[in-house]
Formats: sequence, C-alpha cells, structure tokens
Amino acid sequence: MKRLTIIAGLLVLSAWGYAQDDAQKAAAEAAAALVGTPKEEAPAAKPKYWKSSSVFDLGLNQTSLTNWAAGGFNTVTLSAGVDAKASYAKELLSWNNRLQLQYGFIWSQDKANVLQKSNDRIYLESKLAYKTGKDSKWNYTASYDFRSQFTNTYSKYVEKESGSGQWEATNLKSGFIAPAYNNIALGMEWKPNEWFDVNISPLTGSLTICNIPELRKGYGMQLIDGTENEYRNMLFQFGASVKANAKFALNDVFTYETQLVLFTDYLNRPFLQNRVNWDNKISWQIAKFFKIGFNTWLIYDPIVEIDGVVSKVQFKDFLAFNFTYTLGGKK
Repeated sequence: MKRLTIIAGLLVLSAWGYAQDDAQKAAAEAAAALVGTPKEEAPAAKPKYWKSSSVFDLGLNQTSLTNWAAGGFNTVTLSAGVDAKASYAKELLSWNNRLQLQYGFIWSQDKANVLQKSNDRIYLESKLAYKTGKDSKWNYTASYDFRSQFTNTYSKYVEKESGSGQWEATNLKSGFIAPAYNNIALGMEWKPNEWFDVNISPLTGSLTICNIPELRKGYGMQLIDGTENEYRNMLFQFGASVKANAKFALNDVFTYETQLVLFTDYLNRPFLQNRVNWDNKISWQIAKFFKIGFNTWLIYDPIVEIDGVVSKVQFKDFLAFNFTYTLGGKK
C-alpha cells in the first residue's frame, strides 16, 4: 500500500513537472513571437497647406492739464488695428490673402461733443499664383485688392453758437465706399526670395465706387448723360499695374515693410497720368506685448480733386505706442 502511495505521488509530481515545463515553453515561444513581431509605424502626419496669423494692436494716448500756464486742452487718442494673413500652398499653386483694418480717433476737451477721426483704413489683398516651374522664380498671377474706410471724414468743425461748446462737423471729404477702389489684375510675378516680389499686370481692371452724391465729382466720376450736375457712382478704368512688396526684419524686433503700387489707364492718357499708392510700415517691438509703430501713406491720383485742385500729392503719417498681440505663426 505504501509502495502504491509513493508511486502515485511520484506520478503526480512528474505530471506537474511536465505541465510546468510545457507552460514555460509556451510562454517562451509567445515571448519570442512577440519580440519578432514588427512594430506598427505611426501614421504619417498630414501635410498642412494652410498657414495663418493675426496681429492685434491697441494704442492709447492721454494728455491731462491742470492749471497749466502755457495752455492747452485735455485729450485722449485711441487707435486699434488688425493685420490678418492666411496663405495656402500646395506644389506649384499658392493663394495669399491679407486684411488690414485700422481706426483711430481723438477726443479733445475743447470739442467735447465730437470725436475727430485720426486714422481709418480698410485694405484687402488676395493673390492666386501658379509657378512656371518647380524651381522657377516666376509665377502666373490673378489678384484682387480693395481699399476704403469705415466712417465719414470731415476737414472742419464749426461751433453751432458762439460760446456754446457744441461743435458740428462740416466739409465732408470721404466716407464708407466713398470712395472704394477695386482692382482685378492678371499678370506675372517675379519672386527671387521671401522678402521681395514684383507683380506686373498688363491687364488690370479698376473700378472706383462713390456712394455719396456730393463727393462724386471730386473723385473723377463722369456726368450722367443729359444732366448738368449729376454724376455716376462708378468709374471703370482699364490699364496696367505694377505692385512691388519688400519686407526687412532684424531679429523679429525691428521690421520695415513697404508696398508700391502703380496704375496707368489705357483709356485716358496712358503712361502720362499714373495713380500711385506707396505704403510704409515700421515696427519696433520693445517688449513682448508692446511696440512702437510708424506708418506712412502716399497717394497720387491725377483725377482726384482736393479743395478744387487736381493732381495733388496726398501724404499721411501715423506714430503710435501700441499694446500688440500675435495670434498664430509669424510669416
């Protein structure tokens, strides 16, 4: 009996040992198979064809005088601006868009009931380009741009009654869509590097719109047939244009950007009467959220009448200390 018990125990221990060996062998084979299995590669990142950025500026200047012998008035100047960009690029095709909005006004104690405008601008640009070759510096282009402003601009303020302190704006100079310049151009662009390009467009249609009747004559609108003092609200010009852009940056602290646009009308003294727009923008980033900005605008339009005189050069500059915030990547 004892012998049978001992033999049975030995058989159980032997079976348990064999089972354990089989389990270890199976585990080893599974581990080897796991190690030998090729790792799954992470899916490739999808290419990003769109890039965008927006820069927001807010400037505030204030002057307060108390018992100031030299005289003067308390003033507050507020200005705001947005410079938004969105671009698409895939292989030989690209599409670049830019919207610039600026508005500013001055409040002065001597004219407390009115706000005098200091800056007002709407400028939209859109350009579709297709490279002539993979490594080419030339593009076929189709472009559109729009220029106007938000509110009316007056050149004079008259006191309603002497000593009343109530002022009224007079001598309207411009307004929303008065004028508004629309240009559609077909041509070619030379872009030798990232900071300079020239767009030459021998086919350019320019449509000027003025929705304020009393301003139409001053912006070169033509008389309506059969009338003596009623002018059309649109003026179409067909000609050629050249647009040059350049941008220089020094360590993202100091930047200078300039754009020169020339337009000549094939239908009215071509190459002798040219419209000129020259914009300059200087920025000095003095801290993370603060910068000094200096902008200038020069305009020459041979058909625009200013104070009864045509062919005057228009010039404007604007200096501001701004709080600035950038959303998105820098271009």
